[in-house]
Amino acid sequence: MHKKFMPKPGTDKLKIHILKKLYGQRCWMGKHFSINNLPQGLPSHERDSTIIKKVVDGLIKDQWILSKPMYYGLELSLNIHKKKEIEEYIERNLA
Repeated sequence: MHKKFMPKPGTDKLKIHILKKLYGQRCWMGKHFSINNLPQGLPSHERDSTIIKKVVDGLIKDQWILSKPMYYGLELSLNIHKKKEIEEYIERNLA
């Protein structure tokens, strides 16, 4: 069993952004979303690709996000088996 991903302060907002983006696009299992499009909708000072990659890696370790490497970049989708956890996390952190 692995430890839960504990983001650095300030990355919770980024985690919510990523989950909401994938959830809003209905990217479950077979439908994918490019990691290159995740910074869209973020303020310019929060578009650090290394931090985004670290948060995505944490979500992959938690098995909330599934990754599919492609020749043009990483494609992401939400794990349908963690749907309830993901929805509860988004609801808790939207307020």
